[in-house]
Amino acid sequence: MQLSILPIPGIPMIHPGDDLAALLFAACDRNQLSLSDRDVLVVCQKVVSKSEGRLVDLREVTPSDFARQLAAQTDDKDPRVIEVILRETNRIVRMASGHLIVETGPGWVCANAGVDESNSGDANIVVLLPKDPDASARRIAAAARQRYGCAVAVIVTDTFGRAWRQGLVDFALGIAGMPALLDLRGNEDLDGRILKHTIAAHTDALAAAAGLVMRKGDAIPAAIVRGYEFTPGDGAGTELIRERQFDLFR
Repeated sequence: MQLSILPIPGIPMIHPGDDLAALLFAACDRNQLSLSDRDVLVVCQKVVSKSEGRLVDLREVTPSDFARQLAAQTDDKDPRVIEVILRETNRIVRMASGHLIVETGPGWVCANAGVDESNSGDANIVVLLPKDPDASARRIAAAARQRYGCAVAVIVTDTFGRAWRQGLVDFALGIAGMPALLDLRGNEDLDGRILKHTIAAHTDALAAAAGLVMRKGDAIPAAIVRGYEFTPGDGAGTELIRERQFDLFR
């Protein structure tokens, strides 16, 4: 198996209400790229969120006393941003020196509820995570099938930190057209032993691989991963969230 990761440059700045799929495909045309059967189209959540209007204008936010208290513990955090983070938070997992690790959305655990100030297009605007990135991925996959006449998997990604490890990695938030996990239980290893516990997060691995060509400062919010062998099927990013009774760290 050989993989190719093809960045899609030339995608314009995205605004609320834009037809994201149409803009992605137009950029493919300009770069003489075409989606093929079993390709994986990886799209960063920032452009998905922008197209879906998941933006907050800080000029319209009044921070609570708690948000102001947390902001006072940091050097430069805007209390209005902290207020937005708190509004997006289901549960605070860890809080130290103004840094917030929280549970948000369907159960993602991440810093600052995924609220992002970078590449928002305006210093007063912050970007939230999509409400339902699986539905977002399904819409793009359906548009790709209509446009190219082939079955394409779609992964919507975001960049998260990781427990025990330094550095950020792209993760799969939303998935369409492929299983979220690759269950290898029942297969044999090289010694003939039966695998009993191995379930690979292959959509996270694909998100991380595509992230290598989707750097924030390069204005490349999407890429095509070609050559990965997978069985088409239903999948959801929520399947990658460890159930709380099996999570020993929160």
